[in-house]
Amino acid sequence: MDVQRLLIFREIARARSIGGAARSLGWTQPAVSQHLRHLERQAGTPLVLRRPRGVQLTEAGQALLRHADAIAARVQAATEELEALVQLRAGTVRLAAFPSAGATVVPAAMSLLAGRHPHLDVRLREAEPPQALDLLAAGDVDVALTFAHAGETPAGTEEMVRVPIGQDPLRLVLPRSHPCAEPADVPLHLGELAQEKWAGGCERCTAHLRQACEAAGFAPDIRHGTDDYVLTQALIARGLAVGLLPQLALDAARDPGVAVRPAAGVRPRVLYLLHHREADQIPAVRGALGALTDIAARACRAEHAAPPG
Repeated sequence: MDVQRLLIFREIARARSIGGAARSLGWTQPAVSQHLRHLERQAGTPLVLRRPRGVQLTEAGQALLRHADAIAARVQAATEELEALVQLRAGTVRLAAFPSAGATVVPAAMSLLAGRHPHLDVRLREAEPPQALDLLAAGDVDVALTFAHAGETPAGTEEMVRVPIGQDPLRLVLPRSHPCAEPADVPLHLGELAQEKWAGGCERCTAHLRQACEAAGFAPDIRHGTDDYVLTQALIARGLAVGLLPQLALDAARDPGVAVRPAAGVRPRVLYLLHHREADQIPAVRGALGALTDIAARACRAEHAAPPG
């Protein structure tokens, strides 16, 4: 049966007249009568008895009214739920982010989003960019926060939207006692550390470290490999290595035993938000993208305003 006609029939039953239903709906009486006739043909039996002062429901009409009431209640519930989603009074956003962003950018963005839309439910999964892309492709997350080193082709497919939202500078990290530890605000060339032992990171970060060192004229002696930036700094603080770490990792956790200097000639990595095409038309996703973009922009402004130290 046509749902609209059922709801029109419900108005007739409530008003106890076709004219009353027409006034309630803002329609003409002939239009309401026509819908009632169509519904009765579909039902195969009269639903009302026409009386001089209105209508009286038949037994079939009384039975159908109970279902029409239930349908009206579900339609109203659906309308209210959709309005809540559209007005960001409800909704869920699933986000994947790499660890250092998950410890810095994402909590700030979630806090900002909670202030703007307190009833949104944001769920975070930690994942390096390749894994985050897999989660996005599989539909397990709505948004992926990833990065790409200078010279890399950013992750993504033609079916995905890729939006750059900021830069994450790479810093040389040394023991505080190292002869090159100062001055903190002056860029240091990688070549000055050619004889040092190095700590690498994840597979992609280690590959970028090798490329950067080779561009500086040497092959790095990478003695340690870990994507745990706390462990990397602990090794460096004890004089066991030097390293090249992103600023976000240093913002997330800073070992007091390390010194940090800008890396001369090393371009920053770029942060990207990825999502499926048209996903930004979903209000909850659009709100999350806005909060992440705003926080990343603030972080970039703060980074340009103050030197590392």
